[in-house]
Amino acid sequence: MTSLTLIDSHCHIVFQNFENDLDEVSARWREAGVENLVHACVEPSEIPAIRSLADRFPELRYSVGVHPLDTKHWGDGTLKLLRSSALEDPRVVAIGELGLDLFRVSNLQEQLAILRPQLYLAVELDLPVIIHCREAAEPMMQELLELQKEGQCPRGVMHCWGGTPDEMNRFLDLGFYISFSGTVTFPKADVTHECARQVPEDRFMIETDCPFLAPVPNRGKRNEPAYVVEVAAKVAQLRGQLLDTVAKSSTANARSLFGLS
Repeated sequence: MTSLTLIDSHCHIVFQNFENDLDEVSARWREAGVENLVHACVEPSEIPAIRSLADRFPELRYSVGVHPLDTKHWGDGTLKLLRSSALEDPRVVAIGELGLDLFRVSNLQEQLAILRPQLYLAVELDLPVIIHCREAAEPMMQELLELQKEGQCPRGVMHCWGGTPDEMNRFLDLGFYISFSGTVTFPKADVTHECARQVPEDRFMIETDCPFLAPVPNRGKRNEPAYVVEVAAKVAQLRGQLLDTVAKSSTANARSLFGLS
C-alpha cells in the first residue's frame, strides 16, 4: 500500500464503461492512495446513480449541476431539483460541472442562460463551483467579473485546466483554484506545463476527469481514479518537487475547497 494520500478532484465513474469492474477499479484507487473522489455531475438524471455510488464508496463526494454541452437537459424544474438534491445530501460538496464550451458549439447565449442560475445557486448554498471552460476563457471571465461586482461570485475550481498562464492568473485573482488532469502529462501540452510550473502551491489540485484523458503512460485507454498518481508525478516533475510534496499540497487544497474532512 502506498504512503501517498491523493484526492481525485474530478471523476465520472457513473458512466457505463465502469459497470462491469468497479470493484476492481476501486481496489486500484485505494491501493494508489486515493483517499477521496469528487464525482462531477453533467446532468440531473445522473444524480440518483451518483448518490448510489456514494452509498457504495464512502470516500466519494459529488456535485450536482448541468454541463454547458447539456443545455437540452435544463428545464423549468431543474434549478429546484439541483437545490433540493444539494440540501438533502451533505455529500454534495459543489455545484457543477457548469461553465462554457465554445470548442464544438457556438450557442453562447443558451449556455449563459443555464450558467447564471447555477452560479447564483452556489452562492445561495455557500458551495463551490466546478467550472468547465473550453475555448471560452474571455466570456467566462466576464461573467465572473460581473458577479464579483454584485458581490455574488462563488469560489471554485477551473477543472481540467487548458488555458494560458495569463488566463490562469486572471482566474486565480478571482480566488479560483486550478485543477490539472491527464492532459498535463501529454508531451506537447507546453502551455499547460507552464501553468503547472507557475500556479501557487496553495491553489492547485489534481484530477483524472475519468473515463476521459488518461495520462501517459495509459493514454488512449479508459482513464480511472488510480491514474491520478501519474498526474501528480508529472506536476511534481514540472515544479521540481517531490511527488509527496505535490500529493500533500493538492490534497490539502481539495480538502479546503470542498470541505473534506
